[in-house]
Amino acid sequence: MSGTIPLKMKQVQVVKPINDFRKATKIVEVSVPTPGARNVLVKMRYLMLNASDLLFVAGTFCPLKPTPYAAGIEGLGEIVKTGTSSVHKVGQAVAVQHYHCFSEYAVVPDDSVIPIPSCDNPEFGALYVCGSTAYGVFDKKYKLKKTDVVIVTAAAGATGHIAVQLAKEAGCHVIGTCSSEEKVNFLKSIGCDRPINCNTESVDSVLKKEYPRGFDVAFECVGNKMPDICLQNVASLGRIICVGSVDVYGKKNHIMNQTCSLPISMTLTMKSADLLTLFMPNFKEDIPAYFKKLTDLMESGKLKIAIDKGEKAVNGPFRGIEKVFDAMDYLFSRKSIGKICVEL
Repeated sequence: MSGTIPLKMKQVQVVKPINDFRKATKIVEVSVPTPGARNVLVKMRYLMLNASDLLFVAGTFCPLKPTPYAAGIEGLGEIVKTGTSSVHKVGQAVAVQHYHCFSEYAVVPDDSVIPIPSCDNPEFGALYVCGSTAYGVFDKKYKLKKTDVVIVTAAAGATGHIAVQLAKEAGCHVIGTCSSEEKVNFLKSIGCDRPINCNTESVDSVLKKEYPRGFDVAFECVGNKMPDICLQNVASLGRIICVGSVDVYGKKNHIMNQTCSLPISMTLTMKSADLLTLFMPNFKEDIPAYFKKLTDLMESGKLKIAIDKGEKAVNGPFRGIEKVFDAMDYLFSRKSIGKICVEL
């Protein structure tokens, strides 16, 4: 993959911070940057998409950052140049988690790359943001027990399908919500005990009928009405752990408009239940260890990573930086399974 470094490259830049990726960004040609002393220059092989990319371009994650700035927070690639004090080597394949990844080349701090065996396998790209979040929840917020009933929302998504498998690896009974029969079948294939297609079944009704005691742990990624459903059905001494609100990303005033119809404090108090959250950048120092443990699980066959390159998408497959826009549309279409990526 290594070769002559060009003078110019393409980059997806945020030009107007709004909750619409297509309107907020455009592709521009810029000079290939030079790495500082403790940085590396990475030639990107795969751009890995996250729902939070929309929050980044909307200014939610960095409201004071002046435009234009490069979009994208995750990818895979190969180091093609190192800074004078870098601990990494040219030719090393790496997973990257850093702002401005939606570029053909990206300068990244030493501590924001993790060496991997090959950047040709996009499965490693699901482990940095999504994998570490799933692992972090069950390490930092709750230690799973074999007797636990766990519900994972958006269970066929990039983070959800990893959470499902970690809970099954711990011996739990796992419920997973999704949006199609194709996803139901996928969830069954990775061990989910009770997939629920939200378009054909009521999550609330299924939980009340089949799990009258309630669930012990919710791994909640959806937001919107799902926190209410979780509050109504959490067991005594249970936990609801919120890691995202993908159903409301992209909507006007998406952060301010999230409300619960139930009185949260009283509902939780009556059950001695807990409402917890996790935002993995607050635990950045733990990510390399989580990445290693997830890699071991993946390479041993205990963790199956689903990668969606858009082969079934109307405008797929996703090859070339210009396909980032179609890939982002696809991410919010509720049709993807696993981690979406764009191949460069």
